[in-house]
Amino acid sequence: MLLRPLSQAVLLGSAALLLASCGSKQQAPTEYSASPISGPVSAYNRPNRDGAPWWDVDVSQIPDAVPTPHNGAYKNSPYTVMGQRYFPLTSSRNYRVEGTGSWYGTKFHGQATANGETYDLYGMTAAHKTLPLPSYVRVTNLENGKNVIVRVNDRGPFYSDRVIDLSFAAAKKLGYAEKGVAPVRVEAIDPQQWWAERGQSAPLVLALPPKAPQAQGAETYAPPPSEPMAVSAVSSTEIDAKKKPIASPAGLYLQVGAFANPDAAELLRAKLSQQLNTNVLVAPLNQSVQTLHRVRIGPLASREEAVRLQDELRVANFDAGHVVTQQ
Repeated sequence: MLLRPLSQAVLLGSAALLLASCGSKQQAPTEYSASPISGPVSAYNRPNRDGAPWWDVDVSQIPDAVPTPHNGAYKNSPYTVMGQRYFPLTSSRNYRVEGTGSWYGTKFHGQATANGETYDLYGMTAAHKTLPLPSYVRVTNLENGKNVIVRVNDRGPFYSDRVIDLSFAAAKKLGYAEKGVAPVRVEAIDPQQWWAERGQSAPLVLALPPKAPQAQGAETYAPPPSEPMAVSAVSSTEIDAKKKPIASPAGLYLQVGAFANPDAAELLRAKLSQQLNTNVLVAPLNQSVQTLHRVRIGPLASREEAVRLQDELRVANFDAGHVVTQQ
């Protein structure tokens, strides 16, 4: 991520179609595009399409990134973020790691990624701290076995020990968008080998002309909101999503999650609101280096009501959370 996840852009619709239409013979050169979506899902290029919530997009219609050889220089120069120096790899060959994956969404939708492409939260892209830009990886959710192929075109995540930051669409396809994080395996893909395994020749891709140098370099990046993370409850003054102080009703609450990513908190709040016939709110908590967005149900009349809601959440395959007191 620029100091935010470098979003993952996918190939032009024409490049994506090559997978189905390519024979063993070499294809005519095609130009790379940062636009990841074509055809029936082209209306998904806006966070809010026709008034529908951005998280309700059917990501099953969004194709994975198509590994394509890169013609041109890779972006792998050393850079500094938050006082730490990073030294990107010269090659992604044989890269394989397991760790925690997270995702990023609306805050960076439409903004430039670290290698100059445009971040699309509905694209199949990713941010990584040290892989060359661009590169392709297969990401597998170790909890359910689902996997996706994404194009790495951004830098990050820079908070905690997360190994990769996916676009919203990629995280949703892997089944962890609502949770915010998941244990994942990240494996680099060699485009030439990937096509050869399918008995086809890799398509020729014309590199876009380099953009004019920008005044700001990697050393001037500003860090993004940190990735989603679960935390224990802490008493605080409640504020709404617009950072306006509000008075929170005294009483009991059932806290079912806390996230540094406000998109992840809002997604969980929306899902719980659909499932439960009660009030669900997001209560931000300002800390020294980040804001935690706590998802809470309440206020509740009694602990018996909290226990009943916990049972209902377990039946619906949600985390049961824990009871907190908010003054």
